[in-house]
Amino acid sequence: MKWAVVGFLILSVLHIHFRGKVRLPFGRQLFDHSSFMAPINIFMHLFSRVPSTPYIPVREFPELKVLEENWEVIREEALNLVALQKIKASEQNNDAGFNSFFKTGWKRFYLKWYDASHPSAERLCPKTYALLQGIPSVKAAMFAELPHGARLNPHRDPFAGSMRYHLGLATPNDDRCFIEVDGQRYSWRDGQGVIFDETFIHWAENTSGRDRVILFCDVERPLRFGMGGINRWLGRTMMTAAASPNESGDQTGLVSKLFRISFVMGQYRRRYKAWNKTAYKATKVGLVIALAALVYYI
Repeated sequence: MKWAVVGFLILSVLHIHFRGKVRLPFGRQLFDHSSFMAPINIFMHLFSRVPSTPYIPVREFPELKVLEENWEVIREEALNLVALQKIKASEQNNDAGFNSFFKTGWKRFYLKWYDASHPSAERLCPKTYALLQGIPSVKAAMFAELPHGARLNPHRDPFAGSMRYHLGLATPNDDRCFIEVDGQRYSWRDGQGVIFDETFIHWAENTSGRDRVILFCDVERPLRFGMGGINRWLGRTMMTAAASPNESGDQTGLVSKLFRISFVMGQYRRRYKAWNKTAYKATKVGLVIALAALVYYI
């Protein structure tokens, strides 16, 4: 039984690693958060009703049409937030999901995050908030700003229960501002939406000379054989715990609260790596062996 569990864990990580044409270095993949979620994600991919391709036609999600029809209304509220400097990085290192994005200037303002409460979104963006509340399949949403000169490094998102939707609001309309998913590049355009599978390796860059603002949504992945109920339960329990606030009064999930502690610990980890990379790598390997032994002997 123990070997079956270990074998399944290994199979799950290998499934994530070899999925698609573009891959992370195996050493990085081994410690990536997507590897820890791999036992769940392998079922999400297995029961998915959408094809296993980097991009999915937007027409497969007809409920999102209302967002494109109202993109100018949404843009107006987004640009008002830009002027108020409300689209910003986390100020207290309490955004577990997107903290690494802030390094090059990426910013966000949460409009919806699973079952978490964001009163600031309803107050500052009432029209966009109402549109999103009317689409149950949209589990999370935010305004996301990618300034000129910003680059998001290659990564894959940890949870396969959703698909990623981007709607261009105030974009450079320039091919120098793009996202690349599993080696396939897309450049945002005002008023146009795109859906991709964020569990493929993707990265983004903006060297256009202008900032980019989009509506960024996580849309529930359609699943076969009644698995949608399990997906929604996982979202309510696991993803809500990663909620991060825009300002005081918004909900902060338990995972994001704990992330503040891990962020401080991470500073020491980075110092250790800078001091001796060989010792750092040896420590990582030792931790993997210890974890495998723990799983085996439990």
